[in-house]
Amino acid sequence: MSEQSNATASRTDEFIAQADRWSAHNYHPLDVVVTRGEGCYVWDVDGNRYLDCLAAYSAVNQGHCHPRIVGALTDQAKRLTLTSRAFHNDRMGVFLEQLCNTLGYERALPMNTGAEGVETALKTARKWGYKVKGVAPDAAEIIVMDGNFHGRTTTIVSFSTDEQARDGFGPFTPGFKVVPYGDADAVRAAMTPNTVAVLVEPIQGEGGVVLPPNGFLAAVAEACRESNALFIGDEVQTGLGRTGKLLACDWEDVRPDVLILGKALGGGVYPVSAVLADSAIMDVFHPGDHGSTFGGNPLAAAVGAEALSVLIDEGLVDQARELGDWFVEQLRAIDSPHVELVRGRGLMVGVVIKESSGPARPFCKALKRCGILAKETHEQVIRFAPPLVITREILEGVLPDIAAVLRGEGVELG
Repeated sequence: MSEQSNATASRTDEFIAQADRWSAHNYHPLDVVVTRGEGCYVWDVDGNRYLDCLAAYSAVNQGHCHPRIVGALTDQAKRLTLTSRAFHNDRMGVFLEQLCNTLGYERALPMNTGAEGVETALKTARKWGYKVKGVAPDAAEIIVMDGNFHGRTTTIVSFSTDEQARDGFGPFTPGFKVVPYGDADAVRAAMTPNTVAVLVEPIQGEGGVVLPPNGFLAAVAEACRESNALFIGDEVQTGLGRTGKLLACDWEDVRPDVLILGKALGGGVYPVSAVLADSAIMDVFHPGDHGSTFGGNPLAAAVGAEALSVLIDEGLVDQARELGDWFVEQLRAIDSPHVELVRGRGLMVGVVIKESSGPARPFCKALKRCGILAKETHEQVIRFAPPLVITREILEGVLPDIAAVLRGEGVELG
């Protein structure tokens, strides 16, 4: 290693050591320190360029530091950033009208993070169950799927099937039934007169990019209609173009009764989330029932509006579908003794590493050494989910390196 390489390596190590010293140890990131991003690329503190194949878990669908979104952020930041919901602002209504018209709903409730969006949807369903469906007080039940990931709040981890997500955080919130993901018959069997909603990820991202069987979403939506329960679609990761449709539920022509959006709604520059539903559901809320100091703030509204416009104006939804279909074919054509299968939809792709080859993390480390940033999920899955602004030319350029790593070249196998 050259003297310059030693110097730059120590600079990276210094930042990592600082974070390790002062941060709670609740993440295990790859050993790269990013300092700048543009489009589908990021650069580390030593000047090395990487192709971002995670896109901040779909929060950066429009690419890093998109000039239109950053422009909307900075223009609004110079004028007004926060009023709280104690007063009106001139950006929230404009944003919510655009959001509802784009997604086809009558009302939206703005929040900040994806987890807040999920919590809001759960509260919506429960209140609707009591006030509209007529469920007895405190008897509401919500059906969820095993392998789910909806966030990290106490209520959400209460129905997680990931033991680490629950370990040490009880007592847990009651009122949830867990059924196998992809099993519509199990959903029907779990329903009772007290069922107010079924909460579903159309693709389980953190669960390992797991797709349900064809027809599952439609069957669950039908079961909800028959039982007078709400179909809640968690599209925080899958929504806004990631899977090659505006919503992943669109692949089965399913319209959630309650829709949760986040991540890409903030264009990668600011946390924005929202819950959408029609008036018959959303009007269960009255002043004082629910709220957020930052939810619907003018800065978030300006960013969210521009993030939506960029997604539509630049045709990123169709691009994700076309590139994703091609990319999955290319990955499946790689002859690797380590790959069990490749699954995904659009630009949300999971490469499952055989357990006999060890976990996926060493493969992610090898990809990083090739200038490609991907992250493992559920031990055995490498997730490829680049910003939707990526081009076929860029993917063609990195495919040889991806193929070499998947064949085990440069991978420190255990």
